Amino acid sequence: MPKTLFFALLVLVSAVVQAAAPTPPKLEARAWLLADLSSGQILASEQADQKYEPASLTKLMTAYVVFSALRDKTITREQQANVSERAWKAKGSRMFIEPRKPVTINELIHGMVTQSGNDASIALAEAVSGSEDLFVMRMNQEAGRLGLKDTKFVNASGLPDPQDETVHDLSTAHDLYLLTAALIRDFPQEYARYYSEKEYRYNNITQPNRNRLLWLDPSVDGVKTGHTEAAGYCLIASSKRGERRLLSVVLGTSSEAARAQESLKLLNWGFQAFDSVKLYARGKVVKTIPVWKGEAKEVNAGFAGDLILTVPKSKAADLKAELLSRQPLVAPIEKAQPVGMLRVTLAGESVGEYPLIALEPVPAAGFFGRAWDTLRLWLK
Repeated sequence: MPKTLFFALLVLVSAVVQAAAPTPPKLEARAWLLADLSSGQILASEQADQKYEPASLTKLMTAYVVFSALRDKTITREQQANVSERAWKAKGSRMFIEPRKPVTINELIHGMVTQSGNDASIALAEAVSGSEDLFVMRMNQEAGRLGLKDTKFVNASGLPDPQDETVHDLSTAHDLYLLTAALIRDFPQEYARYYSEKEYRYNNITQPNRNRLLWLDPSVDGVKTGHTEAAGYCLIASSKRGERRLLSVVLGTSSEAARAQESLKLLNWGFQAFDSVKLYARGKVVKTIPVWKGEAKEVNAGFAGDLILTVPKSKAADLKAELLSRQPLVAPIEKAQPVGMLRVTLAGESVGEYPLIALEPVPAAGFFGRAWDTLRLWLK
């Protein structure tokens, strides 16, 4: 399915679900968003497209680019990184690296994620791209590729320029949701390895993770805090309960305690007010569709991935599905070729149409088989 169509379907699903959902809690925050990563649906939001400084939430993109470099083997975890004077003298939160003290890429990632080290972020940027400026170019390229339409990065740490505070990163709650969802989806092992860590010790200094929800709720396994005077206190939190994973983005609260409290309030509401329903499993036969001029007279149709929808609590029984097949469906048919659509409604309201694919190929029939079906189609 084309990426633009996929996002259009998610927008439609989210709109229908939000219209039927209970009223979300009142949050003391400038902007916020709650999404279900199991289905990819946004459950509720407020000012989600308003641009704000993301502060250290910027480090999520820094991590995404670093994890990409690890995947592409342009760097390794065990590799020692040079610590420049620029990284060493970074302001704000630090992991306390030093120019003449060896530090590995793995240690820097821990320092950036758990300790929110600005020094670690700069050192990682220089290790991956040679300079922070070149690294930022790659950050913005990835932002474009991931569809972060209202985001611009100017550095790897999220701090405003000390000489000109009008120069700073900008993003939105919606874009930060897309970024975090991509990080968890594209790098699940790295996410599990680094983001649930409650504290990290480097250079004989132990620092706790600023995400208080790691202590308050055992289902929370990340993600990242941020704070500057302009941004306020921000938190992106991920909670996995059973098969469901919810992601909250809360921007611009008044304190560390408030960002944790408001995030937990939002997550609890999401789990209590909604259910996730797996309509069909990946590769399961949803429908058998007639085929013309093929070696087989029908083809099994299904989905390339699990079809999961999030609906208001106790509304799953109101979901209805209707097959819209392409007729006549003429061979040859390739495996994974689109062969129809499944239209889903909730209490009579359209939720979306989801493409069905062929689960196996159907070669064209021989001459006489094709000729016979041509005659049948003509008569039909």
